Amino acid sequence: MKCVTFAGEVGPRVGVLDSDVVYDVGFNGDMIAFIEAGAPVLEYIEVKDARLLAPLRPRSLRDFIGFEGHYKASYERLGMPTPDEWYQVPAYYKGMPDTVIGPEVEIPWPSYSDFVDCELELAVVIGKQGKNIAAEEAADFIFGYTIWNDVSARDTQKVEMPVGAGPGKAKDWDGSNVLGPCIVTSGEINGQNLDMTLRVNGEVWTEENSANMHYTFAQMIAHISQDQTLYPGDVLGSGTPPGGCGIELDKHLKTGDIIELDIEGIGILRNSVGAKG
Repeated sequence: MKCVTFAGEVGPRVGVLDSDVVYDVGFNGDMIAFIEAGAPVLEYIEVKDARLLAPLRPRSLRDFIGFEGHYKASYERLGMPTPDEWYQVPAYYKGMPDTVIGPEVEIPWPSYSDFVDCELELAVVIGKQGKNIAAEEAADFIFGYTIWNDVSARDTQKVEMPVGAGPGKAKDWDGSNVLGPCIVTSGEINGQNLDMTLRVNGEVWTEENSANMHYTFAQMIAHISQDQTLYPGDVLGSGTPPGGCGIELDKHLKTGDIIELDIEGIGILRNSVGAKG
Protein backbone atom coordinates (compact mmCIF):
# COMPACT_ATOMS: atom_id res chain seq x y z
CA MET A 1 0.00 0.00 0.00
CA LYS A 2 1.25 3.49 -0.89
CA CYS A 3 0.13 5.87 1.84
CA VAL A 4 -0.03 9.60 1.12
CA THR A 5 -1.07 12.87 2.65
CA PHE A 6 -2.89 15.05 0.16
CA ALA A 7 -4.63 18.38 -0.23
CA GLY A 8 -7.68 18.83 -2.42
CA GLU A 9 -11.13 20.28 -1.85
CA VAL A 10 -10.61 19.11 1.73
CA GLY A 11 -7.43 18.40 3.57
CA PRO A 12 -4.83 17.69 4.49
CA ARG A 13 -6.13 14.12 4.44
CA VAL A 14 -4.66 10.64 4.54
CA GLY A 15 -5.08 8.56 1.41
CA VAL A 16 -3.62 5.81 -0.69
CA LEU A 17 -2.04 6.07 -4.11
CA ASP A 18 -2.96 3.50 -6.76
CA SER A 19 -1.76 3.89 -10.37
CA ASP A 20 -1.28 7.64 -9.87
CA VAL A 21 -4.83 8.04 -8.55
CA VAL A 22 -5.34 9.24 -4.97
CA TYR A 23 -8.10 7.71 -2.87
CA ASP A 24 -9.38 9.10 0.41
CA VAL A 25 -9.49 6.29 2.98
CA GLY A 26 -11.98 8.01 5.30
CA PHE A 27 -9.59 8.43 8.22
CA ASN A 28 -10.01 11.52 10.36
CA GLY A 29 -6.48 12.20 11.48
CA ASP A 30 -2.93 12.73 10.30
CA MET A 31 -0.48 10.11 9.01
CA ILE A 32 1.03 9.35 12.40
CA ALA A 33 -2.43 8.75 13.88
CA PHE A 34 -3.19 6.56 10.84
CA ILE A 35 -0.06 4.50 11.50
CA GLU A 36 -0.83 4.21 15.22
CA ALA A 37 -4.37 3.04 14.39
CA GLY A 38 -3.04 0.21 12.22
CA ALA A 39 -3.53 1.96 8.86
CA PRO A 40 -7.30 1.39 8.60
CA VAL A 41 -8.84 1.85 5.14
CA LEU A 42 -12.40 2.80 6.05
CA GLU A 43 -13.50 3.78 2.56
CA TYR A 44 -11.98 4.16 -0.89
CA ILE A 45 -13.10 7.37 -2.62
CA GLU A 46 -11.27 8.75 -5.64
CA VAL A 47 -10.04 12.31 -5.13
CA LYS A 48 -10.01 14.70 -8.07
CA ASP A 49 -7.18 17.25 -8.34
CA ALA A 50 -5.39 15.93 -5.27
CA ARG A 51 -2.02 17.53 -4.53
CA LEU A 52 0.48 15.37 -2.70
CA LEU A 53 2.06 16.84 0.42
CA ALA A 54 4.90 15.45 2.51
CA PRO A 55 3.52 12.06 3.61
CA LEU A 56 4.00 12.93 7.27
CA ARG A 57 5.42 15.45 9.66
CA PRO A 58 7.93 13.16 11.36
CA ARG A 59 7.90 12.82 15.09
CA SER A 60 11.69 12.87 14.83
CA LEU A 61 14.34 12.80 12.09
CA ARG A 62 17.54 10.80 12.44
CA ASP A 63 19.90 10.67 9.48
CA PHE A 64 22.59 8.02 9.30
CA ILE A 65 25.71 7.67 7.16
CA GLY A 66 24.97 4.19 5.87
CA PHE A 67 27.10 4.07 2.72
CA GLU A 68 30.87 3.89 3.07
CA GLY A 69 31.63 5.22 -0.41
CA HIS A 70 29.67 8.41 0.10
CA TYR A 71 31.16 9.02 3.52
CA LYS A 72 34.72 8.71 2.28
CA ALA A 73 34.23 10.77 -0.88
CA SER A 74 32.16 13.60 0.58
CA TYR A 75 34.22 14.03 3.73
CA GLU A 76 37.41 14.07 1.68
CA ARG A 77 35.87 16.98 -0.25
CA LEU A 78 35.11 18.65 3.07
CA GLY A 79 38.74 18.20 4.12
CA MET A 80 38.10 15.55 6.75
CA PRO A 81 39.43 11.96 6.97
CA THR A 82 37.23 8.93 7.64
CA PRO A 83 37.72 7.99 11.31
CA ASP A 84 38.11 4.37 12.38
CA GLU A 85 35.15 4.88 14.70
CA TRP A 86 32.80 5.05 11.71
CA TYR A 87 33.21 1.28 11.38
CA GLN A 88 32.27 0.72 15.02
CA VAL A 89 28.89 2.44 15.27
CA PRO A 90 26.12 3.60 12.89
CA ALA A 91 26.49 7.31 13.53
CA TYR A 92 23.66 9.77 12.88
CA TYR A 93 22.60 13.35 13.39
CA LYS A 94 19.15 14.73 14.25
CA GLY A 95 17.10 16.89 11.92
CA MET A 96 14.18 19.22 12.55
CA PRO A 97 10.70 17.90 11.62
CA ASP A 98 9.31 21.39 11.00
CA THR A 99 11.70 21.84 8.05
CA VAL A 100 10.00 19.09 6.02
CA ILE A 101 8.34 19.84 2.68
CA GLY A 102 6.84 17.53 0.06
CA PRO A 103 7.00 16.70 -3.64
CA GLU A 104 6.79 19.27 -6.45
CA VAL A 105 7.58 22.11 -4.04
CA GLU A 106 10.36 24.60 -4.72
CA ILE A 107 13.31 24.04 -2.38
CA PRO A 108 14.28 27.33 -0.69
CA TRP A 109 17.92 28.39 -1.13
CA PRO A 110 19.21 29.82 2.18
CA SER A 111 20.63 33.33 2.06
CA TYR A 112 23.85 32.37 3.85
CA SER A 113 25.00 29.66 1.41
CA ASP A 114 26.49 29.67 -2.08
CA PHE A 115 26.64 25.86 -2.40
CA VAL A 116 23.33 24.06 -1.96
CA ASP A 117 23.39 20.32 -2.65
CA CYS A 118 20.83 17.53 -2.89
CA GLU A 119 21.23 14.09 -1.30
CA LEU A 120 19.45 10.90 -2.36
CA GLU A 121 18.29 8.81 0.59
CA LEU A 122 15.95 5.97 1.44
CA ALA A 123 14.07 6.44 4.71
CA VAL A 124 12.31 4.15 7.17
CA VAL A 125 9.14 5.18 9.00
CA ILE A 126 8.76 3.51 12.39
CA GLY A 127 5.38 1.87 12.85
CA LYS A 128 5.11 0.96 16.53
CA GLN A 129 6.57 1.83 19.89
CA GLY A 130 9.61 -0.09 21.03
CA LYS A 131 12.73 0.03 23.15
CA ASN A 132 15.90 -2.09 23.28
CA ILE A 133 14.93 -3.71 19.99
CA ALA A 134 17.12 -6.58 18.80
CA ALA A 135 18.33 -6.34 15.21
CA GLU A 136 16.59 -9.59 14.32
CA GLU A 137 13.27 -8.13 15.52
CA ALA A 138 13.70 -4.67 13.94
CA ALA A 139 11.67 -5.44 10.80
CA ASP A 140 8.55 -5.74 12.95
CA PHE A 141 8.89 -2.06 13.89
CA ILE A 142 9.09 -0.70 10.33
CA PHE A 143 5.81 0.66 8.99
CA GLY A 144 7.20 1.52 5.58
CA TYR A 145 9.67 3.34 3.37
CA THR A 146 9.80 6.76 1.75
CA ILE A 147 12.32 8.93 -0.10
CA TRP A 148 14.32 11.68 1.61
CA ASN A 149 16.14 14.53 -0.10
CA ASP A 150 18.55 15.69 2.60
CA VAL A 151 19.32 19.14 1.19
CA SER A 152 22.66 20.51 2.41
CA ALA A 153 24.51 23.82 2.45
CA ARG A 154 28.00 22.51 1.76
CA ASP A 155 29.99 25.68 2.36
CA THR A 156 28.34 26.04 5.76
CA GLN A 157 28.94 22.35 6.48
CA LYS A 158 32.65 22.71 5.73
CA VAL A 159 32.91 25.32 8.48
CA GLU A 160 30.72 23.52 11.02
CA MET A 161 31.99 19.95 10.82
CA PRO A 162 35.54 20.46 12.16
CA VAL A 163 34.00 21.72 15.41
CA GLY A 164 32.78 18.17 16.04
CA ALA A 165 29.18 18.96 16.97
CA GLY A 166 27.77 17.74 13.64
CA PRO A 167 25.92 19.76 11.00
CA GLY A 168 23.70 22.61 12.17
CA LYS A 169 22.75 25.37 9.74
CA ALA A 170 24.22 23.21 6.99
CA LYS A 171 21.06 21.14 7.29
CA ASP A 172 18.53 23.32 9.08
CA TRP A 173 16.42 25.92 7.32
CA ASP A 174 12.77 25.99 6.28
CA GLY A 175 12.35 23.47 3.45
CA SER A 176 15.72 21.77 3.87
CA ASN A 177 14.26 18.27 4.18
CA VAL A 178 12.01 16.82 1.48
CA LEU A 179 9.99 13.62 1.98
CA GLY A 180 7.69 11.78 -0.42
CA PRO A 181 5.90 11.14 -2.56
CA CYS A 182 4.41 8.34 -0.44
CA ILE A 183 5.14 5.77 2.24
CA VAL A 184 5.17 2.23 0.90
CA THR A 185 4.27 -0.29 3.58
CA SER A 186 7.03 -2.70 4.51
CA GLY A 187 5.23 -5.80 3.27
CA GLU A 188 5.27 -4.44 -0.29
CA ILE A 189 9.03 -3.95 -0.80
CA ASN A 190 12.39 -5.08 0.56
CA GLY A 191 14.08 -1.95 1.83
CA GLN A 192 17.48 -3.61 1.79
CA ASN A 193 17.40 -4.27 -1.95
CA LEU A 194 16.05 -1.28 -3.85
CA ASP A 195 17.52 0.49 -6.87
CA MET A 196 18.18 4.16 -6.12
CA THR A 197 18.69 6.80 -8.84
CA LEU A 198 19.41 10.53 -8.72
CA ARG A 199 18.75 12.72 -11.76
CA VAL A 200 19.23 16.46 -12.14
CA ASN A 201 17.64 18.03 -15.22
CA GLY A 202 17.35 14.52 -16.63
CA GLU A 203 21.06 13.75 -16.21
CA VAL A 204 21.77 10.63 -14.13
CA TRP A 205 24.14 11.43 -11.29
CA THR A 206 24.09 7.99 -9.68
CA GLU A 207 22.49 4.55 -9.86
CA GLU A 208 22.95 2.49 -6.73
CA ASN A 209 21.18 -0.11 -4.58
CA SER A 210 20.28 -0.10 -0.91
CA ALA A 211 21.82 -3.57 -0.62
CA ASN A 212 25.20 -1.82 -0.59
CA MET A 213 24.59 -0.05 2.71
CA HIS A 214 27.39 -0.75 5.20
CA TYR A 215 24.87 -0.56 8.04
CA THR A 216 21.40 -2.05 7.66
CA PHE A 217 18.20 -0.48 8.94
CA ALA A 218 17.97 -3.32 11.46
CA GLN A 219 21.36 -2.35 12.87
CA MET A 220 20.34 1.29 12.99
CA ILE A 221 17.11 0.51 14.84
CA ALA A 222 18.90 -1.74 17.33
CA HIS A 223 21.48 0.98 17.96
CA ILE A 224 19.18 3.95 18.55
CA SER A 225 16.62 2.00 20.59
CA GLN A 226 19.15 1.17 23.29
CA ASP A 227 17.55 2.60 26.43
CA GLN A 228 15.43 4.92 24.26
CA THR A 229 11.87 4.44 23.09
CA LEU A 230 11.06 4.69 19.38
CA TYR A 231 7.58 5.85 18.39
CA PRO A 232 5.36 5.63 15.31
CA GLY A 233 6.31 8.42 12.95
CA ASP A 234 10.01 8.47 13.78
CA VAL A 235 11.98 8.64 10.51
CA LEU A 236 15.45 7.18 9.91
CA GLY A 237 17.51 8.03 6.82
CA SER A 238 19.85 5.61 5.10
CA GLY A 239 22.45 8.20 4.26
CA THR A 240 23.47 8.90 0.69
CA PRO A 241 24.73 6.24 -1.75
CA PRO A 242 27.98 6.91 -3.62
CA GLY A 243 27.48 9.61 -6.24
CA GLY A 244 24.12 10.56 -4.78
CA CYS A 245 25.01 14.22 -4.25
CA GLY A 246 26.83 17.02 -6.00
CA ILE A 247 29.81 17.39 -3.69
CA GLU A 248 31.12 13.94 -4.60
CA LEU A 249 30.88 14.67 -8.32
CA ASP A 250 32.04 18.31 -8.24
CA LYS A 251 28.60 19.34 -9.50
CA HIS A 252 26.72 22.41 -8.30
CA LEU A 253 22.99 22.99 -8.34
CA LYS A 254 21.60 26.25 -9.68
CA THR A 255 18.27 28.02 -9.46
CA GLY A 256 15.63 26.28 -11.57
CA ASP A 257 17.27 22.87 -11.59
CA ILE A 258 14.88 19.91 -11.39
CA ILE A 259 15.93 17.22 -8.92
CA GLU A 260 14.46 13.72 -9.18
CA LEU A 261 15.08 11.07 -6.54
CA ASP A 262 13.83 7.75 -7.93
CA ILE A 263 13.66 4.67 -5.72
CA GLU A 264 12.35 1.33 -6.92
CA GLY A 265 8.87 0.52 -5.64
CA ILE A 266 8.31 3.94 -4.08
CA GLY A 267 8.31 6.41 -6.97
CA ILE A 268 9.91 9.72 -7.84
CA LEU A 269 10.42 12.62 -5.45
CA ARG A 270 10.69 15.68 -7.71
CA ASN A 271 11.46 19.27 -6.72
CA SER A 272 12.86 22.43 -8.26
CA VAL A 273 15.59 24.62 -6.78
CA GLY A 274 14.61 28.14 -5.73
CA ALA A 275 16.51 31.39 -5.97
CA LYS A 276 18.93 32.39 -3.23
CA GLY A 277 17.10 34.05 -0.37
